[in-house]
Amino acid sequence: MPSVSSALPLSIEFFPPKTPEGEHKLREVRRQLYALQPEFCSVTYGAGGSTQEGTFGTVRAILEEGIAAASHFSCIGATRQGVREQLAQLRAMGVQRLVALRGDLPSGYGAGGEFHYASDLVAFIRAETGDAFHIEVAAYPEVHPQAKSPEADLQAFVAKVQAGANSAITQYFFNTDAYFRFVDDAYQRGADVPVVPGIMPISSSSQLLRFSDACGAEVPRWIRLRLQGFGDDTASIRAFGLDVVTDLCDQLRTAGVPGLHFYSMNQSAATLEICQRLGVRGG
Repeated sequence: MPSVSSALPLSIEFFPPKTPEGEHKLREVRRQLYALQPEFCSVTYGAGGSTQEGTFGTVRAILEEGIAAASHFSCIGATRQGVREQLAQLRAMGVQRLVALRGDLPSGYGAGGEFHYASDLVAFIRAETGDAFHIEVAAYPEVHPQAKSPEADLQAFVAKVQAGANSAITQYFFNTDAYFRFVDDAYQRGADVPVVPGIMPISSSSQLLRFSDACGAEVPRWIRLRLQGFGDDTASIRAFGLDVVTDLCDQLRTAGVPGLHFYSMNQSAATLEICQRLGVRGG
């Protein structure tokens, strides 16, 4: 990979692998992506904490590789004592950054636990641990799919900031206007923390459309139609995706965003190529 010159804070998200083969592959993916000098790498957390062991194990591996690691941490179905014990475990591991989320309940699991909103979790972490953790929260430029209204979604974000969040990472998007409008609206309501755009490389048409339908991220009609027009031509899909996402990142960088957070999907090629085209690295 050619040397890159312009520094921009970068972070990268992984999910905990389920097999020894997946663990081996992810180690190699991480090694490749560390060339970008990420500020930190985050690891997702399954519904109801279902991947906690895998999440913490991957976080530990990243720390052992000399990179700052952020554990996702969800609270739906959790108890205060359980969260207290997990926070102590993460502190003992050397984790200094959390991505605090409400999270989803596993299917067939009744509502329960002592937390109802991510803002409750943020407030609890602050009360229990002071400033021991840098707390990231989620932001939804195109509105959380379960929000009652755009205003209610904004107020939920403001509540997380008021509870003690340091910064935010957005759901991925392809419409920069949605991001800038969200940031402006949040700032006007007093939520003035850095909001880092989440970036989803496009390498599979079916995967992108499935994820987007599930999480409420809007795929603009022109992108959707172009992807559908490529059919099973994976090379054309990847080439088109690289152009689209590189242009998106370039627009965001030019506008002075505080960083870029890549949803790697445990792959390295697309993220590396995008950053190479941009001429950016972290650090």
